[in-house]
Amino acid sequence: MKKVAGQLRLNLAQFRELEAFAAFGSDLDAVSKAQLERGYRLTELLKQGVNSPYPVDEQTVSIYAGTRGYLDALPVEDVLRFEAELLEWFRTRHADIMNSIKNDGVIPDEDAFEAGIKAFAEQFQTSDGSGAEPDAEAQGDAQAELVDSDTTLPEEDITRDED
Repeated sequence: MKKVAGQLRLNLAQFRELEAFAAFGSDLDAVSKAQLERGYRLTELLKQGVNSPYPVDEQTVSIYAGTRGYLDALPVEDVLRFEAELLEWFRTRHADIMNSIKNDGVIPDEDAFEAGIKAFAEQFQTSDGSGAEPDAEAQGDAQAELVDSDTTLPEEDITRDED
């Protein structure tokens, strides 16, 4: 859970920073827009019913799917339905993985875990009839754009020296 939550914290911090920047009406590049869209979906994913928190194993599945991009192609209004159906999918088809996460606190076989999420995402239908899995060409273009981007954020505060 710590490994999965660390990525979530990073994604949400970037989202909040970009959201504040976008509030000034600035034009955003495709990478920034994609980060904003992922942030909206992750925020929706974190919503839980009053006095009914999810168990840690279910939170791990949900957050993993969100931080790995499985929600990126979904309309925001379908995120909670995707999460509920994904959790049911794991309870029925991958109970061994869920039990291992619950008992040991770790994902036993990350490849099998991700394959389970991918299998679910491929069969999921959004409310508009499209699938949850983004087409490979569009996903490849977005990844290439991330790599080719000249925009970088400073890693530390840069202050002016006033003489």
